[in-house]
Amino acid sequence: MSDRSLGRPGVLALAAIVVLVDQISKHWMSSALADGRTIQAVPGLLDFKLVFNTGAAFSVLTGSTLLLGLLSLTVAVVVVAWLWKQRRLTLWQGLAVAFLLGGTIGNGLDRWRLGYVVDFLALVPIDFPVFNAADVAINLAVICFAFDLLTARESTRRG
Repeated sequence: MSDRSLGRPGVLALAAIVVLVDQISKHWMSSALADGRTIQAVPGLLDFKLVFNTGAAFSVLTGSTLLLGLLSLTVAVVVVAWLWKQRRLTLWQGLAVAFLLGGTIGNGLDRWRLGYVVDFLALVPIDFPVFNAADVAINLAVICFAFDLLTARESTRRG
């Protein structure tokens, strides 16, 4: 295993930070955009636009809040159970698990509390679904898992 690793406390702390950033940003944007307006965050690139999503990514399973809430809960429980069995994770694995767990809990909290997920990040130059910090974290998890696979493959070739 690489000398760069992450233990359970680090993974859980990072996941908690993701949940906090996600929930605080959603609350802030829900208040700031309650009147229905859109705010240019980065002109020509990113707008803040409030959307309530009852589906999953790309509005798949729209209206399936209970199913998606149960899925979020299941993923979070499985990830925590798996994490509890691990002593240490490589840095990329730890980051991936933390981002996945934090993002899943962030969107899961919305589904259970509100019945929908609060989205507010809108890419301007392309027609892309509005998203939030939890979605960013979940996508970062995929990237970190990919880096972990690549670095593991490189270590195997060198060893």
